[in-house]
Amino acid sequence: MTAPNHRPTRVAIVDDHPMVIEGIEAILQTYDDIAVVGTFCSGPAIIAALDDLAPDVILLDLNMPGMNGLAAIEILLEKCAETRILVLSMHDTAEYIHTALAHGARGYLLKDVPTEEIKTAIDTVMTGAQYLCTGANASLAPKTKDGREALTSREQTILLQLAQGHSNKEVAFDLDISVRTVETHRKNIKSKLGISSTAGLTRYALEHGVLQGTGRGL
Repeated sequence: MTAPNHRPTRVAIVDDHPMVIEGIEAILQTYDDIAVVGTFCSGPAIIAALDDLAPDVILLDLNMPGMNGLAAIEILLEKCAETRILVLSMHDTAEYIHTALAHGARGYLLKDVPTEEIKTAIDTVMTGAQYLCTGANASLAPKTKDGREALTSREQTILLQLAQGHSNKEVAFDLDISVRTVETHRKNIKSKLGISSTAGLTRYALEHGVLQGTGRGL
């Protein structure tokens, strides 16, 4: 039963397969402390509804037509950093798991997990912890050939703009995100690359072909 004075965890489900959505929704509706606030078949659909629904947790498929799950994760977290995203996937390779977590997902679930594990995953990420489904034995961050943590696609975009001399405010305006979000990305980029100065970022971008759009080494 739902604890007194505590509202249910608000969950949204995003998958382009109706049967998957229906199955998960049916499972979650059996729990009094979970409220399914919306189901969607694409990344743009949940992004458009995010402000109105304010879900605590989003169960998100990675492989969807149009906008893939990774791109959706970045945009969703830029709009609402507090949202916990649990990836749903058929893929159990380390590459998929690494990449999803690097993009900001708080957990990773295979679609064939036992039904009770979905509930466990939701409860776990709501405590602030990370959840990897049974069998998802992978490290937390992907690495480039030189051992550095790989940049996400959004971080690569921001690195390019910073290397071109754009200010945080200009980057924020161009990407339609907040200055604070740009500052956070900038801090993460410097941390991942082990670079402390803007000049160092520019030098890295030149050496790795970022300014020519090749993205080598990222």
